[in-house]
Amino acid sequence: MGNTDRNKEFGRIGFAPADIMLPADCEWEKWAVVACDQFTSQPEYWERVEEAAGDSVSTFRLILPEMYLSGGNTEERIKGIHNAMDQYIQEGVFRTYEDSFIYLERVQSDGRIRHGIIGMVDLECYDYNKGSTSLIRATEGTVLERIPPRQAVRREASIELPHVMLLIDDPDNTVIGPLAECREDCLYDFDLMEGGGHASAYLVPDDQKKGISDALNKLLDASSDSQLLFAVGDGNHSLATAKACYEELKQEIGSEAAAVHPARWALAEIVNLYDDALSFEPIHRVMFDVDPTKVLEGLRNFYPDHKEGADEAGHVIEYVTQEGNGFITIMGSDSNLPVGTLQKFIDDYLQNNSGSVDYIHDEVARDFGARPGCIAFMLPPMEKHCLFESIVSDGALPRKTFSMGHAEDKRYYIEARKIR
Repeated sequence: MGNTDRNKEFGRIGFAPADIMLPADCEWEKWAVVACDQFTSQPEYWERVEEAAGDSVSTFRLILPEMYLSGGNTEERIKGIHNAMDQYIQEGVFRTYEDSFIYLERVQSDGRIRHGIIGMVDLECYDYNKGSTSLIRATEGTVLERIPPRQAVRREASIELPHVMLLIDDPDNTVIGPLAECREDCLYDFDLMEGGGHASAYLVPDDQKKGISDALNKLLDASSDSQLLFAVGDGNHSLATAKACYEELKQEIGSEAAAVHPARWALAEIVNLYDDALSFEPIHRVMFDVDPTKVLEGLRNFYPDHKEGADEAGHVIEYVTQEGNGFITIMGSDSNLPVGTLQKFIDDYLQNNSGSVDYIHDEVARDFGARPGCIAFMLPPMEKHCLFESIVSDGALPRKTFSMGHAEDKRYYIEARKIR
């Protein structure tokens, strides 16, 4: 299917089959490595990955782990990545599955199975800016400073490898669910390195493609006036980089030529928000080098319409200090979620007072809060049905709103696609 036909058939939903590249012959356990933005403070992890890859063909040669961004040889690493991409293409490492969707089953480290579809998304349908009304939107604010280093990799890259995961709001599992019955043409089935679980994938039959398109169109129709179909659950900065490079390309070759250029699209996996394997874990806030009494006084003054204790009629904020724990309920907040209510106060407080904040993923935050000069704010988990509602009402979620799985459960680089 040509780009013009593809744009016509799938343009409304912004998600289409792609010419997906997989190794024709490889040691899969050595080929696949975890997303580049994981284990950034654990160099020993990436040293083990490099050792495991050895001299075998591996996506480790095709990515830049963010741990290395602060090193002095970044430009040399990027040049090596581009050379490896070209070499793999020239040596026939890849087999291309043209105009394809891939159905993926990922066994996570906790044993639960996550289901997804790999295809490509139209970057014309994506806008990461807060307040966007595009078909594809960021869940959290995009840190613009994180884009240029990634652009340096993508600009001269001949292929892309995705760790982008897009969420769809599909309570009835109409898009991905039917594919579980179509597991005949297995493309790979192997254990992922470093405790990443297991991955298996199947080529989606041609007669199932229209079912995916029809189901996504129905979700879009049901989205009412919001016209939000995909929320970026993981890899937002990688997708933002693809968008930035595509906008540069439009300036270079013109909008008409860019419209049919492969760089207009980006490979991604879509996952149902309601997949049983997806868990949204709250990320708590701990403030350091502060006077807890002063912080609580500031919170009460920042939100005069508050109540002491927990009241389900408002946003309940639990706090932990050396003196113990308690609750304050904020009434009438203009944020859809308690985390948004709290983050507005913390940002304002630290702008005008000394101290710092860190984002802690589990109950250890309570231990930090009980230390002298600290206070922890414990946040409730976000209900899944609130995600799309909050993106529509608030524009984007506050940073560090939730964690979607552990580091080892993030997407591994397996599939690739030509972008030049």
